[in-house]
Amino acid sequence: MLLFALLVGKLTFSQDIHFSQFDGSLLNITPAFTGMFNGDFRASAIYRSQWQSVPVPYSTISMSGEALLKPRSLQKDMVGVGLTFNNDVAGDARYGTTHIYFSGNYIHDFKSDSSLLISMGANIGYCRVGFDYNLMTFDNQYDGSQYSNANPTGERFQYTSFGYADINLGAAAQYRLNYKHFFTLGMGFTHLNSPAITYQGNQLSRLDFKTINYIKYSTILSKKTDIIVDAMLNKQGKYYEIIPHSSIKYYFNRDNNRAVLGGVSLRARDALIFRFGFTDKTLQSGIAYDINVSNFTPATNRRGAFEIFVIYVFKREKSYTVKKRVCPVFM
Repeated sequence: MLLFALLVGKLTFSQDIHFSQFDGSLLNITPAFTGMFNGDFRASAIYRSQWQSVPVPYSTISMSGEALLKPRSLQKDMVGVGLTFNNDVAGDARYGTTHIYFSGNYIHDFKSDSSLLISMGANIGYCRVGFDYNLMTFDNQYDGSQYSNANPTGERFQYTSFGYADINLGAAAQYRLNYKHFFTLGMGFTHLNSPAITYQGNQLSRLDFKTINYIKYSTILSKKTDIIVDAMLNKQGKYYEIIPHSSIKYYFNRDNNRAVLGGVSLRARDALIFRFGFTDKTLQSGIAYDINVSNFTPATNRRGAFEIFVIYVFKREKSYTVKKRVCPVFM
């Protein structure tokens, strides 16, 4: 079991949850994306099922809700607040992690047409990890001819679950050039407090500091099509995760943002990813399938992961009040 856990750590190049459709889980990239949308509220959900063909499949879900606030005292600046829930479960022992993050973000509008936005955000979360000890089996429980869970395991854990606090910071920018070229940059700095994760009651095993770099560019190719290119680079400890992606977006109705998307991504030394999506007004959705190309292929038979996400932005309808004026003739 320990050998397999080490192998999995090598393959994922990271200690944290990750998604192939990283733009479907923006608050897990950086808290500086909190509230950076055109609307009042945004709800997001993404689900990932990975390695179902091997003995220890992974299941990951993330959900978030955000609000964009525009206090009058800030004039043209804005504030974003959000809540994110993550849950990840793997293996026969149901090893799981659960995160709840509260995030805040300050967004500064540099230009009167809102073509340049810069933000600084932070979040703090409570995280819990653990496993079900009763679902595990050990060599000592075999007496030579049969297995009995009544036999002593020979193992000792001081804890089977525990919680810790996590602190993250981030920065982001959005720029629109001539209503044709769109740029987005995001940076995340996570686990600033390097929380300890151990089942032996010591402080020797800590969650490594992680940096996340995200860049996105999109442009209009024709009346019916856009091209979207983005990439994410993660570094955590000595591990890297690099995911470049490109898609073509075809519009049925550009005014209503009704369109379909298709593209491909590559997680370096791990998986080839095919992506498809659909948008309609403020709805954005996508599905992806990972084809494993790493050294883990003999176990996965090239079957990697299935993923699906949905994002919806809510906009309040602005009421219009007719202004009445007295006719000057009767004054």
